[in-house]
Amino acid sequence: MKLIYTLLLVFISHILFSQSLTIRGKITDQLGQAIPFASVYEKNTSLGTSANSEGEYSLKLGQGRHELNYRAIGYKQETREIDLKTNFNLDVSLSQAVFELADVIVTAGGEDPAYEVIRNAIKKRKSHLREAKEYSTDVYIKGMQKMLAAPKKFMGRNIDDLGKEIGLDSNRRGILYLSESESRLSYMQPDNYHEEMISSKVSGSNRAFSFNRASDINIDFYENIIDIEGLSNRPFISPIADNALFYYDYKLIGTSMENGELVNKIELLPKRNTDPVFRGSIYIMENSWRIHSSDLMITKQSNINFVDTLNIRHQHIPVSSKVWMPSSIRYDFTGGVFGFRFGGYYLALFKNYDLNPGLNKKDFVEVLNIAREVNKKDSAYWTQARPVPLTEEEKTDYEKKAILALKRESKPYLDSLDKVNNKFKPVQFIIGSGYSPRNRFKREYYSYSSLINSFFYNTVEGFGINYQVTYAKRLDSLTNKFVNYAGKVRYGFSSEKLYGSFSGNIPVKAATFSFNLGSDVLDLNNLGSISQLGNSINSLFYERNFLKLYEKKFISASLSQRFGGFVGRFTAEWANRNTLNNTSDYTVRDLNDRVFTSNNPFEVLPTGTPLFPENQALKLAFRGTYDFSNKYATYPSGKVHQPSKYPLLGINYVKGLKGVFGSDINYDLLSVDLTKSDIKLGMYGQFKFWVGAGQFLNDRTLYYPDYKHFDGNQSLSYIPKITNFLFLDFYKNSTADKFAEAHFEHNLSGFITNKLPLIRKLKLKEVVGFNYLATPLLKNYNEVYFGLEYLTFRVMYGMAHVNGKRVDKGIRIAYGF
Repeated sequence: MKLIYTLLLVFISHILFSQSLTIRGKITDQLGQAIPFASVYEKNTSLGTSANSEGEYSLKLGQGRHELNYRAIGYKQETREIDLKTNFNLDVSLSQAVFELADVIVTAGGEDPAYEVIRNAIKKRKSHLREAKEYSTDVYIKGMQKMLAAPKKFMGRNIDDLGKEIGLDSNRRGILYLSESESRLSYMQPDNYHEEMISSKVSGSNRAFSFNRASDINIDFYENIIDIEGLSNRPFISPIADNALFYYDYKLIGTSMENGELVNKIELLPKRNTDPVFRGSIYIMENSWRIHSSDLMITKQSNINFVDTLNIRHQHIPVSSKVWMPSSIRYDFTGGVFGFRFGGYYLALFKNYDLNPGLNKKDFVEVLNIAREVNKKDSAYWTQARPVPLTEEEKTDYEKKAILALKRESKPYLDSLDKVNNKFKPVQFIIGSGYSPRNRFKREYYSYSSLINSFFYNTVEGFGINYQVTYAKRLDSLTNKFVNYAGKVRYGFSSEKLYGSFSGNIPVKAATFSFNLGSDVLDLNNLGSISQLGNSINSLFYERNFLKLYEKKFISASLSQRFGGFVGRFTAEWANRNTLNNTSDYTVRDLNDRVFTSNNPFEVLPTGTPLFPENQALKLAFRGTYDFSNKYATYPSGKVHQPSKYPLLGINYVKGLKGVFGSDINYDLLSVDLTKSDIKLGMYGQFKFWVGAGQFLNDRTLYYPDYKHFDGNQSLSYIPKITNFLFLDFYKNSTADKFAEAHFEHNLSGFITNKLPLIRKLKLKEVVGFNYLATPLLKNYNEVYFGLEYLTFRVMYGMAHVNGKRVDKGIRIAYGF
């Protein structure tokens, strides 16, 4: 019976599909110019489509009578009644909408009538925001990005050659990215989304999946603030936000009638150019005070990233007597950097709304589903399913890049690319990034460190070399799984000692197995102190040997895996550890007021007193984190768990086992930490924190490398991270007792920025922070800092106190984070 029922459904569906007919045509203005992306919708339904960038449209309908509305922002709506019996063409011309001003008298200093409209819209904002309790809809998204101009060369790379590889023309112009996708989007208040991608097509790749995501592109101006991730560090203020009158001035351009209802066209005028606001026009309906449509723009004046301008065009349609929903959203953008000019658009069409889909919260545990099969639909499918006709340029791009895609996967082509890439360049190997040959057909990648990044100087080993070679093989392109191996050799010319190690990471189903064995010279602070290059510079030119080292011979293995919102890692390690002494005092600049310090951080004069005796240590360690989120996205590569609105909880436990394989240690360390890095405070910027505490439950036998260490800093430069102390000594505050630390950082971008002209002009971000540390040794340490951040460069000023007494102050500089 089930089989018969299924076959019957398929048969009926085929009949219904075969009865659908296509109406196509071109939408132009009164001068015959195409109106890009105009909308076509069947009246009293959410069934419709959009024209392409050349005004051409195509819409599938069943046989019979239909009433179609043709709309475009700024144009008068046209209605056509048709009796559809066969496929046919229907061109439509739209006239400019006439917005008339009523006989309103505005006295000097009087208020523009737009303000009354806006105040009414603000009052109704919340009710319109929540009028659809739940819904599901079909979404078609098309994205296209073009290279508009490019230099002939960039950083020594011939752009003409690169352009040929990616399908650009001889002028280095053309489509960089073209994709289409179909999805089914479901929503439930207040902020639950589930999206299932039905089909995906990316020009130039048979394996790629579209980046398009309906829940990301769907902007709702009924929200107070609009957060466009990546475009700006500040959210944007909606034109009808509760506090919109503080950010906008308004001007009524006029009113127009549509379907018997009055529509107000209102121009948005920012009160301050650098505020995160929109410019353009918003159309609001009289009496209901709902948004009819919008034609808005964001510019560089609002300190946006990556693009120069972003246009957002939004249209709504009624899907019931009381509910209006978006019918189309379009983003147009242009930008440029380093001589490259680019532009493009993203278009989203919403149709077939169901306001009573019968959803429940369990449906939203999975927020996105992209199955492996969604990119397998052929061109025949897309010819039938595509609601927006392709332009000739887009057709050519699909055809040309389909040929390129087959060529790119062929062995001769990949070998030709490898031949160019694998050419050995002595200068790059010596002072550049090293040498990285590859075999793309076999998916094998090698990397040889450059000599300049391998040489070092420290007072323990003198001049030395720390050279590394890595190998990686991609096991699965879809899941992007790699097996990685690395070999390292280290030799100190003053200490005359040779070390070597070998490590690897191997995926084992859903887990990852890692190992490392050999010998090495390591930092006494297991969190790291100063970089190898930083210590070399400080030692040679400033006679400051910050880095303190010890010798370690070891073998370790670990296994890590995710289980829902929980991530666990188990590690076992055996090691023989020994202290080291200085063997070199060479310096380029011999400063009279400084001498090199001992490799024992607690020794005032370098007498060679060992910090700890030679010992063996067998440790078992566990690190687990839980993000309190059960939501995930399913990709062809697997599940990706979504960030939680709650902090990430971490638990660490380390056990030192005595008497096993000669192990001398006997201790237990338990610690917990709580962190959150993306707390959005609206116009007050972003906030992040990290707090942690722990205790050695058993400290019978342990040595300095087993202590709890902290992420300090004593040099001018530093690597910024949330657990970093700007002024704390690298080694002297480590503890074998209980401890607590807290770090808070507030990025004030968009708050003080609006009030400091120089900072606003330079597009800087302000960062303030506070770090706190308490241990039995230190009692109470805290530091406060304030800094400015521009792109990847940060300058911080601050001071540190112990028990209320200032112990340090100064400036720290960071780059490249």
